[in-house]
Amino acid sequence: MEKKHFELRKLLEAVEKELLKKPNHKTLDRLALLAGFQDWDTFRDALHGEADGKSNYGE
Repeated sequence: MEKKHFELRKLLEAVEKELLKKPNHKTLDRLALLAGFQDWDTFRDALHGEADGKSNYGE
């Protein structure tokens, strides 16, 4: 039982370490696409400024 507890603790530590990593730019771009933006920079500008998702698409 003690070995299983140790293994679960190691697994939890590995998962926590992975969650704390900063995602790379490619991952951030994909997340921005899900939110309706062309890339992360445009999404970030919309969060902190006046831009919106409509500015990414021509009419």
